[in-house]
Amino acid sequence: MSDLFTLTITPTTHDLGGFKVRRTLPSKPRTMVGPFIFVDQFGPAQLAPGDGMDVRPHPHINLATVTYLFGGAIDHRDSLGTFATIEPGAVNLMTAGRGIVHSERSPASERQGGAIMSGMQTWLALPDGREDIDPAFEQVAAEDLPKIEGDGVNACVIMGSLWGRTAPTTCYAETIYADIRLAPGASVPIDAGADERAIVVAEGAASLDGAPLDLYTLYILKPGVPMRLHSDTGARAMLLGGEAFATPRHVWWNFVSSSRDRINQAKHDWKEGRFPLVPGDSDEFIPLPEVPLTVSYP
Repeated sequence: MSDLFTLTITPTTHDLGGFKVRRTLPSKPRTMVGPFIFVDQFGPAQLAPGDGMDVRPHPHINLATVTYLFGGAIDHRDSLGTFATIEPGAVNLMTAGRGIVHSERSPASERQGGAIMSGMQTWLALPDGREDIDPAFEQVAAEDLPKIEGDGVNACVIMGSLWGRTAPTTCYAETIYADIRLAPGASVPIDAGADERAIVVAEGAASLDGAPLDLYTLYILKPGVPMRLHSDTGARAMLLGGEAFATPRHVWWNFVSSSRDRINQAKHDWKEGRFPLVPGDSDEFIPLPEVPLTVSYP
């Protein structure tokens, strides 16, 4: 392992039929990087004509979800009554707080030719004292996110402050999140200010201070060390991190909390039908699993 990294995490890949999901957090060696407690990259893929994604209504607590698409579109509905179509380049922040239910489905227009599936789904743990805040939904358009452009670099600040620019997206804890695209031969500095940082190459090939980065692998960077991301052939990478949490977080299925009792209560509430319904999508739901795919590792 390069002395630039404290840890590398190879993704766990789930084949969902028409597309693959690669998960790097949570993992056995590491649960969080800053507030990020869940990191998925899905696709790229195009489903068969007529097919699309259908994630039935399901609950969350004590976290915020961040959806960021590279391609395609997703219709989001939640128990607040929100309906929003998620499109590439925009950021969609859903705050679960004390509890929310949502569904994610491909729009009819996407299904006609076969839905495109490509993007990132991440979860942020909410900080101590704010885990049970009111649920909310926020959509920031692509044109409202700061861009850093020039010399073969096209980077977008999704959350927090990077390269002297600050995104308008709500942050509950100090957070950095950016989409970095490099043309062949381009490079960009990686700021050293955050407590914890990680980078994953989503497309193409890149290196960090000369150390090659494997595609889809999450590299946790040494704190306080400035670095430079470079690509000889072109690449897309996601930079993420933020403030270190002093209190551990637990993950079970779609629930995140500093309290195992709070998670157990949420499990019971979902099983007993105590979460609110999703207007316009209330006929189906995902049952509580016996053994979830997503768990933390004590």
